[in-house]
Amino acid sequence: MDDRQQRLLERELYQIEQIRQLDSEELEIEEVEHGHQSSEDDQFDDRVYGGASASGGYTFNTSLASMHSYLGEVEDTHNRLAFLEGGVILHVPLFYLEGVVLFPEATLPLRVIQPNFIAAVDRALRQVEAPYTIGVVRVYRDSDDGRIRFATTGTTAEIRQYRRLEDGSINVVTRGQQRFRLRRRWIELEGAPCGEIQIIEEDLPLRTPRDAVGQLPPLKNLSHSKPPPHPDHDSDAMSDDSFESELSLTERRLHTSALVSSYSSRLFGESTSSDDEKPLENSKTSSHKHPTKRTNRVSGAKREIHSVRNLRKCPRAYWPYWVYKMHDSYCLAQRLSDMWKKTVGTPNMDALMRKPGLLSFHVASKIPVSESTRQELLEIDGISYRLRREIELLENFDRVKCKSCQTVIASRSDMLVMSTDGPLGAYVNPSGFVHEIMTLLKANGLALIGVPTEEYSWFPGYAWTIAYCATCEYQMGWLFTATKKKLKPRSFWGIRSSQVADDMH
Repeated sequence: MDDRQQRLLERELYQIEQIRQLDSEELEIEEVEHGHQSSEDDQFDDRVYGGASASGGYTFNTSLASMHSYLGEVEDTHNRLAFLEGGVILHVPLFYLEGVVLFPEATLPLRVIQPNFIAAVDRALRQVEAPYTIGVVRVYRDSDDGRIRFATTGTTAEIRQYRRLEDGSINVVTRGQQRFRLRRRWIELEGAPCGEIQIIEEDLPLRTPRDAVGQLPPLKNLSHSKPPPHPDHDSDAMSDDSFESELSLTERRLHTSALVSSYSSRLFGESTSSDDEKPLENSKTSSHKHPTKRTNRVSGAKREIHSVRNLRKCPRAYWPYWVYKMHDSYCLAQRLSDMWKKTVGTPNMDALMRKPGLLSFHVASKIPVSESTRQELLEIDGISYRLRREIELLENFDRVKCKSCQTVIASRSDMLVMSTDGPLGAYVNPSGFVHEIMTLLKANGLALIGVPTEEYSWFPGYAWTIAYCATCEYQMGWLFTATKKKLKPRSFWGIRSSQVADDMH
C-alpha cells in the first residue's frame, strides 16, 4: 500500500471514529426552548454541526450524511485498487440498479438483501482478478414497450467497507473507480449476476491553441490580444524572436523555407511544376537563349520574399483564439468551476482545476439533473465534450419538474447542499433500494403521507416523511424535519432524481 492509499485509509478511519463519538455526545445535549444560546452551546454547535457557514447560518454538519452512519458499524477492507489500463477486459460480478448512475470517485452505499446479490458480493471479496470490485450498471424501463433495458456504459466500484449482519444481509460502502463498456452478461451457478467488461481508456485534457496548431510559436504582428501561455511553458517561449534565436543559421533557413512552402501552397493553391523550378541550364546559354527564365527566377525570388513578409502578418491558426478556447479543457474547467460555485455555492474546486477529467466526473456525480441526463454524461468519452455539456446543463437549469405530470416542484434558487457529496447524493433504504436524491430548501405541489420517523434517517438529527406529487400521486421523495430546535435548517426536501423531468427549463 503506497503513501497516498495509506493517507486515505487513515482519514476514513478517523471519520468513522469521529461519527461514533458524535453519536455518543449527542445524547447529552439539552434542547433550548428559547432562541438565545449560551456560549457553551455555540461552541458545541461549532464542534458537532460545523458551525454557521456560508450556507446561510445552517448548523447541520454536512459530513455526517456523506458517511452513511445509518448503515451502522462497517469494517474497512484495507484494499485500495490500482487503476487498470484502458482496454483491459475483466469478468466481474454485476450490480444493476434502477434510478442510479455511478461515476468515478463517487460513493455508493448498498444494503444487499437479495440472495443473488449477496452471492455477487461474496464473489467480489474472494476473486483474484480485480479483488473487491463490482460493476455497477443502470437499468431502466423503456418508455415505448415497458421492457427493462440495461445501459451499456457503467462504472467499476471498489468495496471499501462492509458488514455482514445476522440475517445474512450485507451493508456495503463502495467507491466508483473507472468507466467500462458492458460486453456481455450471465448468471453463475450460485446465482451471482456477472459480466464481461472492458475498461474505457480516458482521453487526455486538450490544451489549445498549442495542441490545435502545433508547437511553433505565434508569428509577429498577430492581433494585440494574444492567448495566454501554456502553464507548463514560459511566456518567452511564445515569442517569435526567442524561438528563432535558438536556431542555427541553417535551421533558421529551413524554418523559413517550411513556413513559406506551407503558406504558399495553402494561400495560392498553385502548382509548383513551373519552368522556374526546372534544373538550371548553363548560365551563359540561359541568359542568351532564354532571357525570360532569368526574369522568372528573379520574380520568383521576389515573390518568395513577399510571401515571407505577408506570412509574418497572418495569424498562424485558422480560427480566432476564442474558438479554440471552446475546446480547451482547462479553460472549460475554469468556466465550469465558476458556474458551479455561482449555482451551487459550495467551496471552490481549485484542487481539481488542473485535472479537468476528474472535475468533469466530480460535477457529473453531483449535478442536480435527471437520472437519464446523468447517464448521458457518463457515456460521453471526451473530457472537453463532457465539460461543455455540463456547462450547458448549468446554464439551462432553472426548474425542477415532476417527470410524470411536468408539474413545477422547485426552482434553482431552492437548491440546498446538505452533504459534502453535493446537492445530489445516493442513499440506500432498509429494503435495499438505492435512491439518488437532490436536496431542496423549498418545494411546491407535494403532499405528505404518514408521520415523521427518525428510524434509518439518512441525515442524523432529522425525521423523514414520504412526499408525493399532489397532481399525479407519484412518490417524489421525502420531507426531512429537524428533531432538535437548535438544528438548522428546520426542514428540507429530498427529491428523487429518477422522478425528475429531463427538461429543466
